[in-house]
Formats: sequence, structure tokens, C-alpha cells
Amino acid sequence: MGLKSDRWIREQALRGMISPFVDHQVREGVISYGLSSYGYDIRVADEYRIFTNLNSVVVDPKAIRPESMVEFKGEVCIIPPNSFALARSMEYFRIPENVTGLCVGKSTYARCGIVVNITPLEAGWEGHLTIEISNTTPLPAKIYSGEGIAQILFFEGDEPCEVSYAKRKGKYQKQLGITLPRI
Repeated sequence: MGLKSDRWIREQALRGMISPFVDHQVREGVISYGLSSYGYDIRVADEYRIFTNLNSVVVDPKAIRPESMVEFKGEVCIIPPNSFALARSMEYFRIPENVTGLCVGKSTYARCGIVVNITPLEAGWEGHLTIEISNTTPLPAKIYSGEGIAQILFFEGDEPCEVSYAKRKGKYQKQLGITLPRI
């Protein structure tokens, strides 16, 4: 399994792996996004669910309570100190059955104490990525909608996996929007 180049990513995007696809790196005046040397920098959409301690509920991955989140839509999202938000990628992914994608946060945000977490893009998975954005600082943090938030690195196997995410009917298959935990 090897890390894939910009040429390979461009070819896969033309086959529908990433949509919408930006075939170059956009950098001027924004946190960069689009095709890079060995990956693809995704953008964060303008929809957020910001976690709040206003109602003192416990965050339970088996039963997320709506009152623990505030929904927000806008060009800039402010995440409170020592809190986090869920968002989604602007891009929709269709991962081939012989490919896995790994995601890492962008250094621009990391240098400000903002941590981005996205689980792997498994072989055969399809959908918008749900993005967890943690503000580890004691100050409010600003997130820019429509700009880069993380980079996906793609790895191609020699053959399709035996049981892909699609074949095992994964619970997050074809997710749209921000998807909360499912059991």
C-alpha cells in the first residue's frame, strides 16, 4: 500500500472520488484547500453544531442529547474556550474498495491550538465527512467556513479489500450533513 500522488488523486477525482474537486491548491487570502502534492485539503462547510455546557448534560456517545449542542450556520464559527464543535466537509467522497484515506489537521489551525479529528475514510465508504474541531485554548477560536480545515492522504492497496465499508453496510455510509454518533 503506498501514498498516492497528485496525479493519482486527480485521476480518481475525475472518476467521482471527490466532489466538488479543486484541481490545484487555493492559497491567496484563505487557509489553503484543494489538490496538494500527496493529498487533498478539504474545506469545512458553513454548518456547525457547537457543544455547550449551558445545560450541564453529559456527553454520551451512545445517546447525544440535542440540548448539549447549539446549531450554527455562517461564514465564521466561534468555538468557545476548551470546547469543540462538529462540522462537515464541503466535499463528498466515494472511496474505492482498494483505497483508504487518513486525515490530519492543517498546521495553520494546529499552531493556534485547534485540533481537527476525522476518522479514516475506509475502503468503500461514501459521504460527507463529519469533522470534530477542538479548541484546546482558554480563548475563543475562529473557524473559517469554505476554507481548508484538514488534509486527506490516500493509500492504495494492491487489490480491493475483502469486506469493504459498503459491503458490511457501515452505519455512516452515505452520510449527508453533520452526522451524530450512531449505535
